[in-house]
Amino acid sequence: MLLSGWGGTSPSRAEVRHPFDDADVVAAVRERPHRGVVARGLGRAYGDAAQNSGGLVLDATAMRGVRHLDVERARATVAAGTSLDDLMRWLLPEGFFLVTPGTRSVTVGGAIASDIHGKGHHADGTFGSNVRALTLVDGTGTERHLTPEDTPEEFWATTGGMGLTGVITEAEIDLIPVETSMILADTERASDLDDLMARMDARDDEYRYSVAWIDCLATGRSTGRGILDRGDHARIEDLKPARRANPRAFDPHAVISAPPIFPSGLVNRWTVRAFNELWFRKSPKRSEGHLVDIGWFFHPLDLITGWNRLYGPRGFVQYQFVVPFGQERAVQTAVERLSLAGAPSLLAVLKRFGPANPAPLSFPQPGWTLALDIPVGDPTLPNLLDGLDDLVLDAGGRVYLAKDARVRPEHLAAMYPRLDEWRAVRHRLDPDGTLRSDLARRLGL
Repeated sequence: MLLSGWGGTSPSRAEVRHPFDDADVVAAVRERPHRGVVARGLGRAYGDAAQNSGGLVLDATAMRGVRHLDVERARATVAAGTSLDDLMRWLLPEGFFLVTPGTRSVTVGGAIASDIHGKGHHADGTFGSNVRALTLVDGTGTERHLTPEDTPEEFWATTGGMGLTGVITEAEIDLIPVETSMILADTERASDLDDLMARMDARDDEYRYSVAWIDCLATGRSTGRGILDRGDHARIEDLKPARRANPRAFDPHAVISAPPIFPSGLVNRWTVRAFNELWFRKSPKRSEGHLVDIGWFFHPLDLITGWNRLYGPRGFVQYQFVVPFGQERAVQTAVERLSLAGAPSLLAVLKRFGPANPAPLSFPQPGWTLALDIPVGDPTLPNLLDGLDDLVLDAGGRVYLAKDARVRPEHLAAMYPRLDEWRAVRHRLDPDGTLRSDLARRLGL
């Protein structure tokens, strides 16, 4: 099959198998295919992390389901191919939520391998920080039970390890008890980036969730203007009486589907500028305590099936970086460069990260993170992104490997200073280099 990441920029062909249980995974890894093997979930890594050109890809999505729910401890043991969408549909009616990124179309195994984060990192940490144990088939085909207490090096190398320490088959995860499937949210508009960051810095810690949308095409005194959404899980008493009879109802559906063939070039600086103006103006200057469905608050893009097709056959680059607190000027410079270049990012998202976990390749660190999606095609885009890489490095930051499709390998050690430590653990788990991916080859992992 020809496989690509969600950005669609660098497809490659591989043999694809569909294991149904751990024994299938063990057998596939022990074959030691010439070009190696890597696991794949729902294909939502934006770049080439779940591709393996000329090798074997294990589509883990048949390995799904909740195997045990511990209501007292708020924990669930689940198969690694289970999607977050399925988990929420099963667990929210039972009164539990979980750490989630901006889409439910991610598997548990992929969430751990990418150590995903969400709008509540400052409160709840990453997905991997909420994993209590996992089962891993390592590069020798040996099943291992890993925990942060008993096997910390192997556990944390696997968390954020991009699938290169083994194939995750099961995980025990902490859940978030909730009373409803609604968020009690506050929304406010910020006139520019300085205003937006000051508001986030002043009050983010008062909320469990916080995220800001930025207009990256605004110029002059409006550069970096944005919309800030923050909130917490609503309690039953926050709901209208009619909704209290079924407070944890959760059954989201896509509203529209992007056409299978969409011409390149329709997402451009003019269409995005018009969208941004409309989006900014329609948002209230300030609104407090309004109820928002969990699906809309966390996963608005899931309302559009195949939304990546809107960028056309050439695809798009998803670029996300983090810089430490105290390096706010780097964020401001990045937004200024994007604005001057007219880079049409529909989904420029700014968040604040809390403390990092012990994983050597985990992306989040305390600081500011900005995520962008930019259509491919503009010949100046590579130079623009290379310049942003240099800016991020000078500020002591890094880019997110789960979204990367083009970072230069010579920058990797500076972005991830514990890279050699991770490589040593990976070598113990995969001494013959059986676990491989296109990303691993491109970056020399």
